[in-house]
Amino acid sequence: MANRGCTVTPSYMQKIRSIPLFAASLAGLLLPLGAIAAPTDSAAIRDAALKDDVAWAFTEGLTTEVGPRPAGTPQEARARDWAVARLNALGFSNVRAEPYKMPVWVRGRDEAKILSPFPQNLVLAALGNSGSTSDKGIEGEVVYFPTIADLEVAPDASIRGKIVFVSHGMTATQDGSSYGYYGAARRQGPSIAAKKGAIAILIRSIGTDHHRVPHTGVQMWADGVTPIPAAALSVPDAEQLARVMGRGQPVKLHLTLTSKMLKDQPSGNVIAEIPGSDPAAGVVVAACHLDSWDQGTGAIDDATGCGIAAAAALQVAKGGTPRRTIRVLMAGAEEVGGDGARAYYKAHGTEKHALAMESDFGADRVWRVDFKLPQGHEALTKRIADALAPLGVGAGTQEAGGGADIAPLVKAGVPVIDLQQDGTRYFDLHHTPDDTLDKVDPIQLRQNVAAWAVTLNLVANTEDSMGIN
Repeated sequence: MANRGCTVTPSYMQKIRSIPLFAASLAGLLLPLGAIAAPTDSAAIRDAALKDDVAWAFTEGLTTEVGPRPAGTPQEARARDWAVARLNALGFSNVRAEPYKMPVWVRGRDEAKILSPFPQNLVLAALGNSGSTSDKGIEGEVVYFPTIADLEVAPDASIRGKIVFVSHGMTATQDGSSYGYYGAARRQGPSIAAKKGAIAILIRSIGTDHHRVPHTGVQMWADGVTPIPAAALSVPDAEQLARVMGRGQPVKLHLTLTSKMLKDQPSGNVIAEIPGSDPAAGVVVAACHLDSWDQGTGAIDDATGCGIAAAAALQVAKGGTPRRTIRVLMAGAEEVGGDGARAYYKAHGTEKHALAMESDFGADRVWRVDFKLPQGHEALTKRIADALAPLGVGAGTQEAGGGADIAPLVKAGVPVIDLQQDGTRYFDLHHTPDDTLDKVDPIQLRQNVAAWAVTLNLVANTEDSMGIN
């Protein structure tokens, strides 16, 4: 990939080391929030947020003290306990975990090797909900498809009893829009291959890096499909396998992917609030997700998102009580299909929601704002856009759509604002062992907090109805 975004340099590491420890950055927030004097105008909020390391401290603490947080596991439960304690310490009100249960897929051994014609090991990771091999694994001939479209039109007879390999190379885009197209290899590929009689499927990782680390991710089996082993090869290994296939000789592969499904495992959401002065004005939801995949520590996906939402809400609270309640939603089980979002809507869907926002695209700078507000709110849209402009954020022309953690709210008609982050390097790290704290740029993280704080403040305090009668 031509542009891989930010790189980790010695000066960058010095910036990280110079950031105050959590205890120091928290000291100013341990006073009652209403007692902390701070102006509420957008310029003052921007300036304060650009010096604020609460989001960094939150991210550092969650990734260090909890680490990986797979949905429905004891690690995710520890993350909920950690978040409740931290949000209480930060001065939020009505902090609680809201539990629910869900089925949980658990990874086992992920191993693959080419047996012939050129014996060598391959680096891969099972996809979420993958079927399992036996402990001894399986062997099979590999059949190669350059794209998911080629797999779809292939005769069943050419696939039956074989291991499918799809090399569907993703390209980087600033807005992450290529993920929808190339991600089909992961989301639909396993079901297509299983329907055609394949014994397993390998895909090129849905990622834009060239490191030897595979990108996992969830896929859902189509109705009536018997699960087969399904895994993602690291990009270099996928390219290597494609070259081996290009030699024109039959390729035989040994694959071991052991996993299991557990029923009715505990998960849950964490909620914290900055109470508003006017309950009839509705709630503003600032969402993220607490869970992560098991390989890295979930720094950019999505510890930073939770740090951003919490820090921005606190910046609003420093100026006094907002008109609307700001509710931080740290959803569980986003990575495996949005269970937390559905549980939140089931519990709170009948409440008045003035707006929903979500941070779940890393921590690189916000560069565009998109809106989906009720008619008659053009003046509010302009106020927000004008307040964001000094941060280098431009007003977009696309309609905001939200993300997985607020999807049920958006579907129900709740207004939404998207603060679009620069995703140029996001899919270098997404769902890999490389999703770790050192990839977070503290300066860009602060810019996110500033953009969020300005937006939340204007929406939480506006006299506009936000569509609420």
